[in-house]
Amino acid sequence: MIKRMVALAIASVLTTSAIAQPSSPDSKVTPQVRQAVIGSLAEKLSSNYVYPDVAARVSSELKEKLLAGTYDGDTTAKVFADHLAKDLRTLGNDHHLGVNYAPSFQPPSDDAEQGKATQAELDDERAWVDKGSGGIAGVRRLPGNIGYIDLREFMPADFAAQRYASAMELVSGASGVIVDLRQNVGGDPHTVALFLSYFFAENDGRHLNDIYWRKDGTTDQFWTLPVVGPRYVGPVYVLTSPRTFSGGEECAYDFQTQKRATLVGAVTGGGANPGGPVALVHGFVANVPSGRAINPVTKTNWEHVGVKPDLVVSPADALKVAYKALLSEQVQSAKTPAEKAKVEALAARVNSGEWDAADYTPINAD
Repeated sequence: MIKRMVALAIASVLTTSAIAQPSSPDSKVTPQVRQAVIGSLAEKLSSNYVYPDVAARVSSELKEKLLAGTYDGDTTAKVFADHLAKDLRTLGNDHHLGVNYAPSFQPPSDDAEQGKATQAELDDERAWVDKGSGGIAGVRRLPGNIGYIDLREFMPADFAAQRYASAMELVSGASGVIVDLRQNVGGDPHTVALFLSYFFAENDGRHLNDIYWRKDGTTDQFWTLPVVGPRYVGPVYVLTSPRTFSGGEECAYDFQTQKRATLVGAVTGGGANPGGPVALVHGFVANVPSGRAINPVTKTNWEHVGVKPDLVVSPADALKVAYKALLSEQVQSAKTPAEKAKVEALAARVNSGEWDAADYTPINAD
């Protein structure tokens, strides 16, 4: 069974997470500290990173940089962490890799790693999900009976499930649905499977994704699930951007490989290796990918290459393009002249720019 805290940390390099603690006090670092941290990082990569050969090469190159004096000017912990994280991602060519200075970080308990979180951990998790509204930034009906879901993160399924059910109630009966993943930075693969399940008929079970874990050589399978609330089996468009990452990419890729939606936007970030935070020495923490996604349809994943949309457009224009496409489908399927004329009038407003759908404002896009 996939480890609970590993699943929660998939997006930890990019989001406010277990290892990103901006309030942590900074401190001075000595040459001895820098050497110890890089040595500790090399050990964690060797024992955890999903590709052992890459781990060995990256560790060797980081040690060479240390000996060459690359980090001599990094005299504070946060500056050193940022520099080390940048080099780690570049050398490993993996955006899930990362380093933070977080002296208050507490590694997950053994029970949590086995899916048996303590009550305190569950309370913290629930509060985090409540604060983030389950990762849902907005749900609305656009003119023309088009549903819209803005999903920024896949928070733990145990606590996000009710919010998904509520969101699907709001878009049930829509003539089409747009799922906006342009700012989705990832999260729990169980939650990705839960969300996808709402877009297939009850008896239409789909094998969505697998994750291979290096540590024990096991592979977890992710299938569509029973859900609470209405399913939606009508037309779906999914919006993507370079900001779409990790679990957000899996969601888009699953929609695409299952031929369940049309993807609109730009190629995604290209991160398919999930992992979690591991403690280093002297208060430093690394995010180390310990698994890799394997799509059951393509037998590969989106690492390095990203997910390529069906309709390539600027992310800022993606909502408008998807909206116009769904309105065009309504024009074609209109049952009466009056219904057709109404949709055509709305489409004309959208085409003329009278209705502005360009509401994409990426957060921390750099």
